[in-house]
Amino acid sequence: MNKILRGVIKYRNTVRKDLVKQFEGIQDNPNPTAVMFTCMDSRMLPTRFTQSQVGDMFVVRNAGNMIPDAPNYGAYSEVSVNTEPAALELAVKRGGIRHIVVCGHSDCKAINTLYGLHQCPKNFDVTSPMDHWVRRNGFSSVKRLNERLHRGPSSMKFDSEVAPSQSFQAIIDPMDKLPVEDKLSQINVLQQLINICSHEFLKEYLESGRLHVHGMWFDIYQGEDYLFSKDKKRFVVIDEKTVTDLLAELNTRYPLPEDQDGPVAFAQSN
Repeated sequence: MNKILRGVIKYRNTVRKDLVKQFEGIQDNPNPTAVMFTCMDSRMLPTRFTQSQVGDMFVVRNAGNMIPDAPNYGAYSEVSVNTEPAALELAVKRGGIRHIVVCGHSDCKAINTLYGLHQCPKNFDVTSPMDHWVRRNGFSSVKRLNERLHRGPSSMKFDSEVAPSQSFQAIIDPMDKLPVEDKLSQINVLQQLINICSHEFLKEYLESGRLHVHGMWFDIYQGEDYLFSKDKKRFVVIDEKTVTDLLAELNTRYPLPEDQDGPVAFAQSN
């Protein structure tokens, strides 16, 4: 708490004035265009590595950037009283956002726990909320990891029954350089996209092209952001060499008003 309180004083003497101006600028009418689900890991600073400002996006954090899928609650129509689906409704149906981002990262402790339980099931602690959380919401990711390890870096299908338009294929770690836990982390990001699509209250938005889901991954030790490219079927590092092509892909796949001329404008500004 000592560090937190001293941080508040530093904030008051440095960035507070600028933030207040931003708050005054949007007043009671913020206009976020995305909601990001990411990990609660203290090394993850999504508003910094995306350079987001006040009112730009909703951020939901939990252990392992997981979103419970609808079937975990019985029938598709059953109401899920859970933070993540509630956040989806708030952002999409009430907030009007058009992009959902799931962002995982390397050396994720929640994913490491999930993989450890997969390797040694007897270590599962029935009294542990964490063990129950990662096993329930990461089980499908572990199944996909087994497929990846068995078949190697070949194309894997991620199918959505509720929103078929959101199905895609992926090649995880095509050069086979990542440790197995990071392979699982990337697989988990993509599986959570499918979990999101299992919620029927989003079906109309997804199938009509008014809502889109995206996978991102952050390399903690290199400070690099990756975006999953459906065209390339893999995670692509976001840098000066790739960003124009990535923007062009997004603009083609998701031609929404705020995205028009994005790649052109970016190229001209550089």
